[in-house]
Amino acid sequence: MRVLVTGAAGYVGYAVGRRLVAAGHEVDGLVRAPDRTLPDGVRPVVADLLGPFALDGTYDAVCHLAALTRVRESFTEPLRFYTANVQGTVHLLDALRGEPTVVYGSTGAVYGAPENQPIGETEPTLPSNPYGASKLAAEDVVRYHAATGRIGAVVLRTFNVAGSVDGRGDPDPTRLIPRALAVAAGAAPHLEVNGDGAAVREYLHVDDLARAYELALTAGRPGAHRTYNVGSGVGASVAEVVGTVETVTGRDVPVVHRPPAPEPPVLLCDTTAIRRDLGWAPERSGLAEVIGSAWEALNAR
Repeated sequence: MRVLVTGAAGYVGYAVGRRLVAAGHEVDGLVRAPDRTLPDGVRPVVADLLGPFALDGTYDAVCHLAALTRVRESFTEPLRFYTANVQGTVHLLDALRGEPTVVYGSTGAVYGAPENQPIGETEPTLPSNPYGASKLAAEDVVRYHAATGRIGAVVLRTFNVAGSVDGRGDPDPTRLIPRALAVAAGAAPHLEVNGDGAAVREYLHVDDLARAYELALTAGRPGAHRTYNVGSGVGASVAEVVGTVETVTGRDVPVVHRPPAPEPPVLLCDTTAIRRDLGWAPERSGLAEVIGSAWEALNAR
């Protein structure tokens, strides 16, 4: 298949492009500058989603991963997030020709903080931040465009992604695992934790996520759309993450406890649908392997 990956130089986009090339696909990576690092075998296509643009020819499928993703920044710059995540999606869809399958990279943040756990795809969407709201709005754009018959659509809602491929770890220093590893590496004196560290989240290896995109390429058909959660479904508390970081690195991670923050005690996703329909299941998302590969990437810099 001829596949376009947007955000191809980013954390997830790079992992997706790498896996698609290995699977034998012809992969183009949409980037804003020609000097961005792409996986071997991915051909750069320079374009800016913030404005109208044209593509050379048609694609069988598109993995749309270009986005702004930092939740805290979305509160201070909501217009920037809506412009990138929603208008950027509109410009991409307008540039496509033929009837490709669009695999849209969304987020578990569209659900907000539901009481029902684990979270299934039928759970109401109630995002609690501009980031989640902008991704949900972009989902709607993709679905409505699919309803015209011009594309097929598969939406993948991802929870917490971690780990590394090709020595490329999570570049977001505000997330828990990068923060804990920074302390282990001596780049920070301690890890600040809200409350007692009992909050539970799940972590998915970025390569497992990339495989979900590979499988989703053939799951769409013009006029139809599907939505799947993608996650490990296995919870780990903040304290368990810290303990695993210490075990994997062999170094202490001092913790400073701050007052509890208003946050859900547990956020887990139900992946029954993608396992049933696409035959996907995580293979590398054990917490020790996720943290171990992230630690290797940090030390390789």
